[in-house]
Amino acid sequence: MDYKITTYSEHETAMLAENIESEKFPNMVICLNGDLGSGKTVFVKAFANALGIEEAVTSPTFNIIKEYLNGELPLYHMDVYRIDDVDEDLGIEDYYDKDGVTLIEWADMIKDKLPDERLDIKIKIIDENTRIIILKPFGKKYEDICEAIA
Repeated sequence: MDYKITTYSEHETAMLAENIESEKFPNMVICLNGDLGSGKTVFVKAFANALGIEEAVTSPTFNIIKEYLNGELPLYHMDVYRIDDVDEDLGIEDYYDKDGVTLIEWADMIKDKLPDERLDIKIKIIDENTRIIILKPFGKKYEDICEAIA
């Protein structure tokens, strides 16, 4: 079952990220998809802030993976937009079992490398401020999160 939430500002999108963060657990994987400027990085920054990460969170477009280790749990932030060869072994799957939270921007580009259990989040731009955010849980833990925040 998909869960649809409409936000009307960056602040509301950030609040959604904070609500999801409050349900975090080790080895959580969140896959973010949406057009450029839809709010994927806004979501990640708010999630990181709620996790207690104090350093500036930026999109790892050229690094692919950034690690933030000073929060309640480690945060592994990935941006796979620039991956040319999806079959190239970048070690992405290794992060799923490192007892942290993995957030992947442009996750649709690496569908074959995603874990079976995860939370997919699609962000659709409606206008300058309005977003429709569709949560699609894969697995009981993720279904419980969606039920808790919906």
